[in-house]
Amino acid sequence: MLVLNCSTKLLILEKMLKTCFPESFKAEVDNLDHYTNAYAVFYKDVRAYRQLLEECDVFNWDQVFQIQGLQSELYDVSKVVANSKQLNVKLTSFKAVCFSPVSTLPDASFLKGPSPRLTYLSVADADLLNRTWSRGGNEQCLRYIANLIACFPSVCVRDEKGNPVSWSITDQFATMCHGYTLPEHRRKGYSRLVALTLARKLQSRGFPSQGNVLDDNTASISLLKSLHAEFLPCRFHRLILTPDTLSGQSHL
Repeated sequence: MLVLNCSTKLLILEKMLKTCFPESFKAEVDNLDHYTNAYAVFYKDVRAYRQLLEECDVFNWDQVFQIQGLQSELYDVSKVVANSKQLNVKLTSFKAVCFSPVSTLPDASFLKGPSPRLTYLSVADADLLNRTWSRGGNEQCLRYIANLIACFPSVCVRDEKGNPVSWSITDQFATMCHGYTLPEHRRKGYSRLVALTLARKLQSRGFPSQGNVLDDNTASISLLKSLHAEFLPCRFHRLILTPDTLSGQSHL
């Protein structure tokens, strides 16, 4: 392996690599877009994480961003450092879930009614997902969802007119998210079909099939239990950090 120490050669390499990035990754940075401005944190020693926050130039503290992780100390440590840098921290905590291996296509015998058209989402569907997602409803989320659909696996059921009625997408951390079925199409088995199909698709590509669910989302919890998903002993934490100077402009 060739190790580059020359600053000039490193700049040349950076330019070469950027030409290989998809266009979606070369867009202008939006300091209010906490969906895309996201970091995943995993550590063995909490002191190493605190040192990362305090001493390393890893995070852009001038923008709204999110930190995701499974460690219990994540919020307390992040909040101490964020307070010193004049950022507000909003915590949302979820049950962490992992799907069992899905070796074959899901059995569709449990579906009620005619066999649905099972396919994937297109960027043209992003507006519908933005309007139905509890985290959505703004321009940053619309752009984020469109990028997820364009870059990562998704599954959806479409009606006879070709419109999505049930779906799930994958985020940039290979997490299954925004599983949703339109109210008029519920209790037909679509959510089960979509979840199992997306889990199998991720597993077939070498990714874990993981997700998270709010404690009060009883419908999704019941579905996950029926699918024999494993509820992990740890919890999934999402922190959204907002500089005081941007607190009146962000969509949380």
